[in-house]
Amino acid sequence: QVQLVESGGGLVQAGGSLRLSCAASRRTFSSYAMGWFRQAPGKEREFVAAIRWSDGSTYYADSVKGRFTISRDNAKNTAYLQMNSLKPEDTAVYYCAATNFLSTRVEDFGSWGQGTQVTVSS
Repeated sequence: QVQLVESGGGLVQAGGSLRLSCAASRRTFSSYAMGWFRQAPGKEREFVAAIRWSDGSTYYADSVKGRFTISRDNAKNTAYLQMNSLKPEDTAVYYCAATNFLSTRVEDFGSWGQGTQVTVSS
């Protein structure tokens, strides 16, 4: 399994920005994809964004389209989530995850990071 380490969470005011990073422990295969999910207290883990390593194809949840951007640096085995125009409802623990095909479903991702807290104050 791939080991994943997230960083970049924190406290930000509404309207602000944060960039999350997810470093993978080993070289990825061409079909691998990375995803970002989030889980707020008392809620289920939900999909945020995903990207395929090979060609950069992306998926986004409707709630973050136009505000969040997922990207990757193949040379560094690192994926990023740039979050702009943050809202209090974006507050959650954010997790990165890896899978061997582009997906939006939690159950399709087999490797997970430890999570990083993002708090957006109003």
